[in-house]
Amino acid sequence: MAITIVLSDEYKWVALALFSTQIMLAAQTMVVGKKRKLAKIKYPQLYAEKAEAEASRDAYIFNCAQRAHQNTLEVITPVITATILTSVYYPIAAAVGCGLFVVGRAFYTKGYLAGPDSRVKKGGFIGSLSSGGLLLGSALSLYKLFV
Repeated sequence: MAITIVLSDEYKWVALALFSTQIMLAAQTMVVGKKRKLAKIKYPQLYAEKAEAEASRDAYIFNCAQRAHQNTLEVITPVITATILTSVYYPIAAAVGCGLFVVGRAFYTKGYLAGPDSRVKKGGFIGSLSSGGLLLGSALSLYKLFV
């Protein structure tokens, strides 16, 4: 049995939200590059060594920037997948969930760059909440596809 999917006019918001994830990742990449240069950490070294980070605030902040970006890379695939699946039946909810994830990641990254701070928790909370909503939306969409 074939399934035909018709994209509603609302789907443009899903496309915009998904595009915003690319902008977010590019921005994080640029921050990491800037912090790498300030810390004088040469490629291909992924992180500053513990002794480097303890001796230099720039090296410590580079590690924070790198970790915020790495953590985003670890979670972005499920978020994009859940956004696409949710959008099959709930395009506005998918766009809002994905958009909130990006906003949360912006706060998360900013907080991480400041060192241990509650802003990391707030950004992480926004991201986790939106990811959970997208997971629920994708489950509901899958249910509708199979029933």
